[in-house]
Parts: sequence; C-alpha cells; structure tokens
Amino acid sequence: MSETGQAHTKQFVMMIEINGEKFQASGRSKKLAKTRLAQSVLAKKFDIHMTAQPETQPVGGEVLLPPEIADSVSRLVLEKFNTLTDDGQSTYARKKVLAGIVMTRETVDEFSEVICIATGTKCISGEYMSNQGLCVNDCHAEILARRCLIRYLYQQLELHLDPSTAETSIFAKKPNSGFQLKPEIQFHLYISTSPCGDARIFSPHEKDENPNGSLDEHQNRKSRGVLRTKIESGEGTIPVRGQGVVQTWDGVLQGERLLTMSCSDKLCKWNALGIQGALLSHFVDPVYLSSIIVGSLYHGEHMTRAMYGRVEALEGLLSAPYKVNKPLLSGITSPISRHPSKTPGYSVNWITGNTGLEVLSCTTGKQEDGKASHISKQSMYQAFNKLWGHLPTIINLGEPLKPFKLYSEAKTAATYYQLAKQDLYRSFSSNDLGSWIKKPLEQDEFELVPTG
Repeated sequence: MSETGQAHTKQFVMMIEINGEKFQASGRSKKLAKTRLAQSVLAKKFDIHMTAQPETQPVGGEVLLPPEIADSVSRLVLEKFNTLTDDGQSTYARKKVLAGIVMTRETVDEFSEVICIATGTKCISGEYMSNQGLCVNDCHAEILARRCLIRYLYQQLELHLDPSTAETSIFAKKPNSGFQLKPEIQFHLYISTSPCGDARIFSPHEKDENPNGSLDEHQNRKSRGVLRTKIESGEGTIPVRGQGVVQTWDGVLQGERLLTMSCSDKLCKWNALGIQGALLSHFVDPVYLSSIIVGSLYHGEHMTRAMYGRVEALEGLLSAPYKVNKPLLSGITSPISRHPSKTPGYSVNWITGNTGLEVLSCTTGKQEDGKASHISKQSMYQAFNKLWGHLPTIINLGEPLKPFKLYSEAKTAATYYQLAKQDLYRSFSSNDLGSWIKKPLEQDEFELVPTG
C-alpha cells in the first residue's frame, strides 16, 4: 500500500478489504506488515490470537479498547513524524526516542487525531536554569509530548471564551463549576522505547519465570520501584539516595548536579494526579491517559509496576476526582529495532495546528535563537492568565478573581491537586521508594514577562 522513512527506519503499510471491512497494518518490512495484517484479520474475524510471551502481552486498561490499538497509535505517530520531517530527509529527523499523543473519539480507527509529537533524551545543564520560566528543563520525548498536550488543552479551554465556539471544545462545562473532558475523548501516549527509570531497569531478554522456580533473584530486585533521577546533560538514571534531598539555586549554579525525576516516575505521578498539571487543575477535572504504548523494550510486569503498581496503596485514599489510573499498557506487534547512535543535541516538538517543528537545544532548553519555547513555564503561565477571571473554576474562590503575582502562587492555590500530590509523595516515602526531588524553589517564583 505505501512505505515511509529512510532505509534504516522504513515502515511498510498493508491493507486488505474483506466484505466491505478494511484492515490495515504496518511493519519494518513487507513480510512483517503482511504477517501483522493476517494476525489482525484472524483476531477480528475469527477470534484467533497468536500466542506470545507473558511479558509481551498487553496489561490492564480501565476503558475497553480494541486489541489493535497499540499498532494503530504507533502507526499514526510514526506517519505524522515522517510527514513533519519530509519522510525522514529533514535535518531534524535524527532521533533516539520519539513520543506522540493520539486523541480518539469513541473508536481508534475513526475520529483519530495526532495531537502532538516530540523527540529527545536529555535534560538541560544546571547553569542554564531560568528564574523567569523561559527554559524547558526536561527535553525527554514523553515529557515534551505531555507539555505539548497541556498547551493543546489550554487551546481547547479558550474555545469557551466565545459562546459560538464552546461546543467545539473537547471540554464540557460542569453543572456546578469548572470543566471536564467529554466522555468520548481519550488520549493515548506512544513512546518508541520504554520510559527511563523503573520501567527500563531490567534485562531486555529476561523472562517472568525463574528457571529454578525460586523467588526473584535479579541483582536489581531490591531497587525495583525505587524513584530515580536523570543525569544532567546525559542519559540514564540513578536511584534517589537518602530522604529529603533539597536542591538549591546557588548550589546548582556552583556546580551541584541538577536532578530531574525519571520519566517512569513522572508517568506514575500523572497516573495519580492527571496529565493536566497544577495550573489547569483550577479549571478542569484530572485528565488521564487511556493507554501507554511502547515501541521497544516493553515488559508488562515492569511497566505495570512503574506506571501505577507501586502506588496502588493509594486506591480509595485519594479524594475524588483523583484516582490511581490504570491505562492499557502494551508493546507493538513488531518492536522497533535498536540502532546505536550518537544522541542529537536537540529535541523537537509539534502541536496540531502548527505549521512545522519547534527545535530546542537540550543544553539550554530554549530555541536555537535563544527564544523561549511555546511549552515553557512562562508560556503556560501566559495561557493560564488568559483564562483566569474569564472562565469558571473548580473551586469557587469568590468574585472577582484576583490575579496571581507569581507562577508559584498560582500552582499552590490549586488546593485539591496539591493535597493529592502530597498523598502521592507520602506513599513513595512510606513504601521506602525514596523522596520526590524538587527543583530549586526560585525556578517557580517568577512573574509574567510582558509580550510584544
């Protein structure tokens, strides 16, 4: 049917129509694409499923989703990235990790839309921290994709500023106050490899069963579930050591390593608090992912533990509407091959509606010309202030709403979100998984920077 990508990253798409019903699948080779297509037809038409190792099977999912969702989401993200990079010919097509978020309405194949795309595997150097919210600290692909989604959510809320466009928003006004996601809307996160940290700390070839029939004897078994931090300006993670680690602005500027929580830990946090963050929590109920799809190094047991298993004790303890979200976790039929290569010094991101990619330096967290990103904290704070005082909030704070002076004040005022976050952090600590390490306080103590 079609093929995309460069020689080492080609994707072949095959389609067949049976009695008016269309089936589609993709793979790294024509043979793989045909095999996956045949498996899809067998599963859908005859309920015949190919056997697979337990660790490669999909896990969970609170919402009923078709079994081919993983391949569909993966294909949509890869196709969009290829389009944005001129079929892999662009200077910025080189990547180690690709992430994207697909929005669906009711079903995956119909009404699907790629909302955002991002690449990247590094965090900024501590000397480039900004006390005006002008840099993006974490340039890992899945973290950037989530920031892009937040920006998209702001755009959807802005539609409610005009009664003539309110109905087109993915948010519906709640009877009493604030907004909630329309019930048919779902978000699916695709990552080309398992997220760094707890989800990836295992041998790619290990099996669930121990050949000796004994308990888990893996050398890393005692550190499974433990919070981990990324390495400044590098790759990989290290366990959080000790309790109550405090990062200070002057300490980092004088050479202390800037610590950033791993992607596994951040995803676990989003599965408890939602992906919308503190600021948007003033306006909307928590927004949770319906699925997390991994293109390589997928292991069901480890993903389950890392994404929500280690905080299951919070079930029933978080105040509604917060909960322990359990999205569908799955690999894809044809896992992406590992291609050792030098890590690019840049990351890219794109949001639906934008004409092209935004390119960020992984060292500075800014665009190559030094300008702040459209997904920086400063940019998000500007989007927040555009809504504040003009849309109803979850908590009635009285009329008229007074504007916040500092970004940190706006975050702290999201009371329900902050209480749920403290419950989450206490759960990590009480289960000996370590303490969540925060950035220096000064990073969030900034005001709006005038635009224009």
